[in-house]
Amino acid sequence: MGHSHSIASRITNRRRKKVIDQRNLMSANGAKELRSFLKEDKIDEEECDSGDMSILPDECLASIFQFLGSGDRKQCSLVCRRWLEIDGQSRHRISLNAQSELTAVIPSLFMRFDSVTKLSLKCDRRSASIGDDALVSISERCLNLTRLKLRSCRRLTDIGMANFSKNCKGLKQFSCGSCTFGAKGINAVVENCSVLEELSVKRLRGISDGPGAEVIGPGLPTLSLKFICLKDLYNAQCFGPLMMKSKNLKTLKLFRCSGDWDKLLKMVTDNVDGLVEVHLERLHVTDAGFSALSKCPNLEILHMLKTPDCSNLGLVAVAERCRLLRKLHIDGWKTNRIDDEGLIGVSKYCFNLQELVLIGVNCTRASLTMLATNCQKLERLALCGSETVGDDEISCIAEKCMNLKKLCIKSCPVTDLAMEALAGGCPNLVKVKVKKCRAVTGDGAGLLRASRESLAISLDVNEVESRDAASDDLDVVVEDPPSTRHIEEATNAAAIFSSRTSRSTSFKARLGFITGRSLVSWPFTRCSSFNNGSQGR
Repeated sequence: MGHSHSIASRITNRRRKKVIDQRNLMSANGAKELRSFLKEDKIDEEECDSGDMSILPDECLASIFQFLGSGDRKQCSLVCRRWLEIDGQSRHRISLNAQSELTAVIPSLFMRFDSVTKLSLKCDRRSASIGDDALVSISERCLNLTRLKLRSCRRLTDIGMANFSKNCKGLKQFSCGSCTFGAKGINAVVENCSVLEELSVKRLRGISDGPGAEVIGPGLPTLSLKFICLKDLYNAQCFGPLMMKSKNLKTLKLFRCSGDWDKLLKMVTDNVDGLVEVHLERLHVTDAGFSALSKCPNLEILHMLKTPDCSNLGLVAVAERCRLLRKLHIDGWKTNRIDDEGLIGVSKYCFNLQELVLIGVNCTRASLTMLATNCQKLERLALCGSETVGDDEISCIAEKCMNLKKLCIKSCPVTDLAMEALAGGCPNLVKVKVKKCRAVTGDGAGLLRASRESLAISLDVNEVESRDAASDDLDVVVEDPPSTRHIEEATNAAAIFSSRTSRSTSFKARLGFITGRSLVSWPFTRCSSFNNGSQGR
């Protein structure tokens, strides 16, 4: 009891002023509601100064909890029975270790966490995962579930997915990876969840290929589906009917999926012309496939990574008709099929370009001059693994890219002369990365640092090059499928408070009213940001 009072006292001293002061704790609306609660209960400042947290209504205490990290929130739930209950009823997201042992504690677990809308179930690959019965039991207790992420739940079958989706028809985001159910399970989700907005499928082993393979879709969410990500699938083309009928599809990401994609991309863009973002990585797609993408005039973000059959012709076709393009990432994969000709085509049409990442693209001063002249909004530039980017090219950038803010140079034949040029150019530059450029010495680095003291400079020339990790080294915006950001862990099952005291149903309604937003935000996207980690779906 003494330990509990000590924790309560520390939390009281740390949080009391933040509850009263709207600038430090809550938004303007939330602070107004908090003052309203305090006024209604006739609580004055003397009572607040007494350090008695019991004067705060449940709704206010829950609002405080949402500003705590996972570890602190767990500690708070141990202070007393009331805090434990409020913590459980105000949590909207939890992440669980989905081993088979979880099945026995599901009833008591979701008796405590009865407001969950976002759930992550992940199992270690060496352990036995939960099965169909556990997933169905969860769906019966989480009828308001809007997001589900499954990882390595290898005992789930098509039948379990079908029964789950019948109970959770309000699902908006579904992500699965390294599971063993197949096309029937995915079809059950798209046929029952009519408001599905995001679908991410990775390494789904149950999807078969061949002439008798079952196709997926179109299903019910043909108007709601906006995001599709397919990764490491043998027969990802079975998703064709779903993609073609999703009239409001905005984002399409295809990573390492086998098969010829030219024909399917043409069929998709014939039916869906509102695509805004397309990622294609290690895909068999040629200039014909990229020409099909040119039928999407609203395209703003294009990643063409390790697509060796694409040349200048396909890139220019996209640039000519997709003039809203603002982010372009190209990984030439040492094929040298994209060079100055393609980049000059981009410079002629894409005046809104803000971010350009070139990996293994042998560009020269000719194309860089055109880009700097025509693309006045260019703020982020990365040049990696190019044999033709030397001091002259960097001098061109320093001289002409007036609005450039962030620059990355990696594995290029530049010297200290390039650093000298940057020292006097690019007036808006705030961050520079120079990596694995062996001819850049400490003298050049020192000159750059001395001349631009406010410039954030990262120089690393001794690392072993990893071309596949280029996007991480570039520190550019890489919007991976919405499933990899940190999420909270649930309380250890052995310590779950299984008894439940009754609480008024108006608590949850008032709780949503006072906060004005979800009590626990769920990050749907993971970003490796060009701007110091700011992101993500």
